[in-house]
Parts: sequence; structure tokens; C-alpha cells
Amino acid sequence: MFTGIVQGIATVKKVEQRADIVTLTVSFPEGALDGIVQGASVSLDGCCLTVTSLPGPNGATFDLVPETLARTGFRAAAAGTSLNFERSLRFGEEVGGHILSGHVDFVAEVASVEPIGHSRVLTFRCPHEWTRYLFTKGYVALNGTSLTLTGVDRERGEFTVSLIPETLSKTTFGAVSPGAPVNVEVDRSTQAIVETVERVMRDMGARR
Repeated sequence: MFTGIVQGIATVKKVEQRADIVTLTVSFPEGALDGIVQGASVSLDGCCLTVTSLPGPNGATFDLVPETLARTGFRAAAAGTSLNFERSLRFGEEVGGHILSGHVDFVAEVASVEPIGHSRVLTFRCPHEWTRYLFTKGYVALNGTSLTLTGVDRERGEFTVSLIPETLSKTTFGAVSPGAPVNVEVDRSTQAIVETVERVMRDMGARR
């Protein structure tokens, strides 16, 4: 489990293809991996991945299976790619964002980046079927960052978020540009409510 409070930016150092597995070698800031062990979970751009080895004090490797590659933007990962990272939540720690599973639902695309003073408004395009889980002032996780939705246009299949300078400086969104892929995890409680209501309405309609 994660909170969506990004702890820093890591960098892909190497991408290796082995049959159907892609292995990422990732470099982290000094001290970011202190105490971590092989088999631990780390969120990279919002995707929960398992540490498969620790080549050096600031490096870790992660294996990506076809399902992960199909669901995320990692299919475009290359050496030099910057990634938001967060280590898994420990019981008793403060939850500053919202609870995340690290299971990416779909990939959205940055449609526009609008600077407003020191902040920025980002608009994203996404598959229309996922907008039913998105609500203005609701939660969403973008590349592992817990954010509040500031607008949702279901007809256009778009949604917006507003980013403060702190978020821009601590995440990869400070350098994002139109066309970039973004991993999205919808809020699980919202998803459960929407699907429960839809199921009840279908059942009621079937009984009439």
C-alpha cells in the first residue's frame, strides 16, 4: 500500500529484454533505499513493483511482466527516464494523500499544460469508460502522485488537476509536456460505490 506522497525522483539506468520479461535497473537518490531488501515493494510512477536485486547502495532492479507493460507507460521506458517513487506505507505513518494499491488502471495522455503564475493546470485525455470513476474534488493518482481533480469532462474524455510549486518541484510533473503518457489509478472507494450503484440499478431494472 502507498499514500501518493512522492518521496523523490529516480532514474532508469538500463532496460533489458529477457523473453517476455523486461528488467529495469533504476538509480535512486542517496539514502532513499536505506533498509530496503530484495522482495520489498516500491511504487514507480504509481506502479507497485518488487525489488529483484540491489546492485549497489542506490540501485535496484525490477521485473515487468507483459500485463504490467500493457497496463502502464513502462512500455516506453528507456535509459534516462525519470520516475516518481514511493516506498511502501508503514503502519503508524502519516497518510498525507490517499490510500493507493499501486495497481495502475489505465494510461492517460497529457493534453495540455497551462502555467498560471507559479502553478500549472494539466489536462489529460483518457478512455471514456474510466471517467465514470472521476469526480470534481475527488481523488486520483497520476504517476503515483495523490491529486485532487479540479474538473472532469465526460463527453470529451478529459480531466484536469492543478499543481502547486511543491508538487512540481518534487515530482516529474515539473518537466511534463503534452503527449506524455501518465499512469492512472482511480480511487478504489469511488470505484466500489459507482459499480455498486450501477449493479443495483441494473437489478432493479431487470425486476420491473
